[in-house]
Amino acid sequence: MPGARRALVWMVPGIAILALVAFLIGQRVGLGSPQRDASTGDPSAPAGGAPVAGPGSGAPDISQLTPEERARRLFDRVMRYGEQGKHDSARFFAPMAIQAYEMLGPPDVHGRYDVGMIGAVSGDAALARAEADTILLKDRNHLLGLVLAMKAAGLRGDASARTAYQRRLVAAEPSERAKNLAEYDDHKADIDAALREARGGKP
Repeated sequence: MPGARRALVWMVPGIAILALVAFLIGQRVGLGSPQRDASTGDPSAPAGGAPVAGPGSGAPDISQLTPEERARRLFDRVMRYGEQGKHDSARFFAPMAIQAYEMLGPPDVHGRYDVGMIGAVSGDAALARAEADTILLKDRNHLLGLVLAMKAAGLRGDASARTAYQRRLVAAEPSERAKNLAEYDDHKADIDAALREARGGKP
């Protein structure tokens, strides 16, 4: 029937427009995220590969990234929020970042340090301490374990423990640096900052 065909011609683009409007509304409200932060717009997503909606996110799809890339992207985002003093945003993304690391399988020392740092930046002293203890149980002089243990002690307000870890860090640094471990190169800035603080300089 000609009338039915004409109606169908108008219905199809109408449905498409409605779908587009619904999508844009979903983007605008951030899918229920607690707050919006327009200062940064890099894409991040939880370990499942679905788009993330939250502070600083336009809910982009980064499902094509590898699990390692997603974990690193989320780690960098949490660290950046911590450096900027945006603690609510850091806490929002911390669980996603931790889940992304869990999806990588059994963690190595580098992975444990990263997860511990996510805990430290988001204010989870128990997580930071647990990862530090696990690293130091295997190697009591590992620099990343000592750096993380210092941060965890600081979060707990345990000045005595923090001082003890600082002394261990300074004592262990020469022999540990000589090992030329990849994780020491990757987190050189963290180690250097902790050493300056341990030696009485600015953190």
